[in-house]
Amino acid sequence: MSIPPPLVSALGIWTDLYQLTMAAAYHVNHMADTATFELFVRTLPRQRGFLLVAGLEEALGYLEAARFAPEDLDYLRSLPQFRGVPEDFFAYLARFRFTGDVRAVSEGTPVFAGEPILQITAPLPEAQLVETYLLSVVNFATLVGTKAARMVEAAAGRAVVDFGFRRAHGPHAAVSAARAAFLGGCVGTSNVEAGRRWGIPVFGTASHAFVMACPSETEAFQRYHRAFPTEMLLLIDTYDTLQGVKKAIALGDPLKGVRLDSGDLLALSREVRRMLDDAGYRDTRIVASGDLDEHRIAELLAQGAPIDVFGVGTSLVTSHDAPSLEGVYKLVELGEGEQALGRIKTSAGKETLPGRKQVFRAFDAAGRPQGDRIARIGELPRPGEQPLLQPVMRGGRRVGEPVAIERLRGQAGENVRRLPAGVRALSDPAPYPVAVSEALRRLTDDLRRTIREEEARSK
Repeated sequence: MSIPPPLVSALGIWTDLYQLTMAAAYHVNHMADTATFELFVRTLPRQRGFLLVAGLEEALGYLEAARFAPEDLDYLRSLPQFRGVPEDFFAYLARFRFTGDVRAVSEGTPVFAGEPILQITAPLPEAQLVETYLLSVVNFATLVGTKAARMVEAAAGRAVVDFGFRRAHGPHAAVSAARAAFLGGCVGTSNVEAGRRWGIPVFGTASHAFVMACPSETEAFQRYHRAFPTEMLLLIDTYDTLQGVKKAIALGDPLKGVRLDSGDLLALSREVRRMLDDAGYRDTRIVASGDLDEHRIAELLAQGAPIDVFGVGTSLVTSHDAPSLEGVYKLVELGEGEQALGRIKTSAGKETLPGRKQVFRAFDAAGRPQGDRIARIGELPRPGEQPLLQPVMRGGRRVGEPVAIERLRGQAGENVRRLPAGVRALSDPAPYPVAVSEALRRLTDDLRRTIREEEARSK
């Protein structure tokens, strides 16, 4: 009987096969020049005016940890694709370590289509091998972080909590999503592992099953209070919601909050609020959950729903309305120093800009973003501009200490709030101005002309 592999290996093998076949081809042909790849998003998902960068911490952790264990190499040797590959390639993988440099946009920074988020400069095989994992991490975390920022925008100061563990695409995704959601502005998560790993506040209440397992709803509330005398947040909609809040009030004990998980949340929240206030429970919070997204949250609040906390799940961790991010990872330069040559892709709809780049963001006197400029790496900022890409790894080692998630969350919130209101709009957002520098445009045109001339000569 075969034994299933462990969930966690040395991470090097967590990739697409073609990354390994390309690495083998580079190795066999002695192609180890320094190469620069950039990770960016071609187009924004629908109804998104910006993306909130997330996933950098996990990406750097992967680059530090990526290895090939002996059992990984044994498996690769068994694949038919590698039957003719010399043994010294597997020796290369056995000693593989990422030794490159990384420049990146800080987590919690809004970015736009075409702007490099992550820039990898390393020997060509190394830079190729890490593509899949980096795309997976940054695409997903940025997608969820952006969705969280939209929900927080819609909540207009009310708290939003990640309840998405059970609806995520697997437990690993759920943990990453919880971090990205917190970065995007959620006040906490139901995910205990995410709380342990990053210190994110964790939240939870009773279940409907607990209520149904007791002789009556009143008895259920009493037993819950017996177990959690200082954390009385009761789920009141197992049977009749309004009867449930009456029974909660009748306990006569401090009531931290009540949760609504079904029904007409607008009408129920209004009546529950009235009943709580009339009974003197003015500080008792109303928590609402159940298939909520940013549009439903905004609609409820626009209609005056007295909801204090929104628990969001499926729509958040799957970014239900726009469940994928068109992030790509492309070779933009080969060589280094004066010998560096820009590389460009010219196929229709998938064109790229060549060379290592910097993104400059212009700010007004109040610190509000006014527009971005994608430039060549050697260009200088104009007055009022600040560079977004900063060194985060040199020679395979991190630059500086990791930034605490609480600090990143605060910076992210401020960064989003400073964006123009139209760019933050939940529907039909206004475009944010992103320009390409004249020097980068000239380089692009020159390379396109060179490619056309070489194609013409080869005919």
